[in-house]
Amino acid sequence: MVGAKNWIISSVVVVLAVSGVLYATLKDDKTAATNIEAGNKEVELLNVSYDPTRELYENYNKAFSKYWEKENNQTVTIKQSHGGSGKQARAVIDGLDADVVTLALGYDIDSINEKAQLISPNWQKEFEYNSTPYTSTIVFLVRKGNPKNIKDWDDLTKKGVEVITPNPKTSGGARWNYLAAWGYADKKYGDEKKDKAFMKKLYKNVPVLDTGARGSTTTFVEKGIGDVLIAWENEALLSVKEFGEGKYQIVYPSISVLAEPPVAVVDQNVKRKKTEDVAKAYLSYLYSKEGQNIIAENYYRPRDKEILSKYNKQYPSLPLLTIDKDFEGWSKAQSKHFDDGGVFDQIYQ
Repeated sequence: MVGAKNWIISSVVVVLAVSGVLYATLKDDKTAATNIEAGNKEVELLNVSYDPTRELYENYNKAFSKYWEKENNQTVTIKQSHGGSGKQARAVIDGLDADVVTLALGYDIDSINEKAQLISPNWQKEFEYNSTPYTSTIVFLVRKGNPKNIKDWDDLTKKGVEVITPNPKTSGGARWNYLAAWGYADKKYGDEKKDKAFMKKLYKNVPVLDTGARGSTTTFVEKGIGDVLIAWENEALLSVKEFGEGKYQIVYPSISVLAEPPVAVVDQNVKRKKTEDVAKAYLSYLYSKEGQNIIAENYYRPRDKEILSKYNKQYPSLPLLTIDKDFEGWSKAQSKHFDDGGVFDQIYQ
């Protein structure tokens, strides 16, 4: 990363490459065989990702490129595309030629399968942990000294508190934010009418809904709008690192949500482009020791327990809701809360 302003740009394409010459023999892989027969010296991937993963994949792409060249004597160039997870899924459905998607939530990958049939219905079985190589959670970022005394979700509903969060219609992170708040309300009240009233008060305090998580960070950090930013844990930790503990601090609420951002190969695209072998390896390498270390260094919670323990102080323990147990899965959560006419439309007017 080079300077605070660069990392908060709302969209970016980063190209990373290393040089090499193709010499590989991969058995039982028709796609790889086609590449070898064609004598391809270079291969290119497009990773379509959600908003705040820029720094993670900038670092990871360098490591994977070196690994791939060493193992296969082939140059790999990885391009990145970033934006709100829902918008990114729609872009792939509409023709953005992704080889892999690394999005904020499973529903967005399911929608690519359902609406464009580009991804296998069994994509979650392709990689470990239901194809989620890292996790995160939702926290609050406040200005130094916490002038509005923000401690928990209730404080976000108080009069005079400006809350910054993205639009759940376009942002995956925003949907995690919303569900964490809803889960808190439901644990407290256990009554849907009261839950809705709580959410209405919270969103009444939101002055602007950006399309993605990084846009909301820009609004809070760069533009100085708002008293509290509801953020991915990794984004909050990165903000404190970039701008200094003298300006911002993180508040962990009493309860949050286990956010599991998934990854998938865009099967139909890679078969046509003959990039299936490298695309699968690209996502698989996220689970390697090197990949998991890079994940932790970029403030995501790695799946590897040994590596997670090395960074334990970075990740405070707190009660976490889960999408399956507490919200009956993404399909039901999406239709109830975020589809047209759902709860979000009812409370945000």
